[in-house]
Amino acid sequence: MSDQLTFAVPKGRILDEALPVMARAGVVPEDGFHDKANRSLSFDTTRPDMRLIRVRAFDVATFVAHGAAQVGIVGSDVIEEFDYADLYAPVDLDIGHCRLSVARLAGDEDGSTGASHLRVATKYPNLTARHFEAHGIQAECVKLNGAMELAPSLGLARQIVDLVSTGTTLKQNGLVETSRIIDITARLIVNRAALKTDPRVAELVAAFRKDAESRSTRDAA
Repeated sequence: MSDQLTFAVPKGRILDEALPVMARAGVVPEDGFHDKANRSLSFDTTRPDMRLIRVRAFDVATFVAHGAAQVGIVGSDVIEEFDYADLYAPVDLDIGHCRLSVARLAGDEDGSTGASHLRVATKYPNLTARHFEAHGIQAECVKLNGAMELAPSLGLARQIVDLVSTGTTLKQNGLVETSRIIDITARLIVNRAALKTDPRVAELVAAFRKDAESRSTRDAA
């Protein structure tokens, strides 16, 4: 269909939690979506007017912001990092909880004491620069897409900024969390223009909002 809605979902940690939420909102992927051997990026859904695309989390925001997808799910870390003007996040889904934090090698007590300039390894250069700037420190951000925990021990960067859930990975790599930048949850995101022009987008927002409110009420009971 030429007027198919495209719904973008992220590979990785959020997706398993997002699928039940999506199903309750009427977004159910074809069986092939769940086949781990399936390398496709685009999938049909039980709705003939909607398809799913499964891409990297950062790309979810880009597809939606530029209108290639009309709706998506992504962590608030990605939304804050890019700050796209055409992106709107109307619903906090209350899943995918974690935090974006600063970490350094255990024992490196003077890692930032009195420093005016630091090299920091991160996938989030904008959030990182803003965080350190607020503390009077110029951060030279070394962009890594993974294996962040190796950077301090190999001398690539004194500190890292990365997602933290339990902190186990940091400990296993000899790192300690020193400060928290933001708490993160997954959000429903939409393209602003699509929200105004396509009533199906508004209907999806209402469905996801109803589910989130229902879960919140149930948890509070």
